Amino acid sequence: MNNQISKLNSISAWVIAGLLSALFLFSAAGKLFLDPEQMEQMKLGHWRVTIAVGEILSALLFPFPKTNKLGTLLLSAYMGGAIIIHMTGATSIVVPSLVLVLVWFVGFLRNPGFFKLNCQ
Repeated sequence: MNNQISKLNSISAWVIAGLLSALFLFSAAGKLFLDPEQMEQMKLGHWRVTIAVGEILSALLFPFPKTNKLGTLLLSAYMGGAIIIHMTGATSIVVPSLVLVLVWFVGFLRNPGFFKLNCQ
C-alpha cells in the first residue's frame, strides 16, 4: 500500500511539475513576444527580457529531480515578486498565490525533507 502511495505521489508530482513548467514557459513567451505592453504598464518594460529569461531558466530547472530544489527556490522567489507586483498594482494576488502554493506542494512531494528545519 505504501509503495502505491509513493508511486501516486511521484506521478502526481511529475504531472503538476510539468503543467507548472508549461505555465511558466507560456508566461515567459508572452513577456517576450505576445504582450510586451503589459510589462510597460507595470513599469517593468526595461526588465522584460531579464524577467522572461529568469522565468524560462527556473521553469526548466523545476521539473527534473536533480535540479528540482533549485527550481523550487527560484520559482518561489519569482512568484514572491509577482505577488508584490500584483499588490502594488492593486490587482488580485489569488492566482500567483495559488501557483506559489502548487510550487511548494510539488517541492514537498519530491523532497519531503527540504522543508524541515534542522536546528540543533
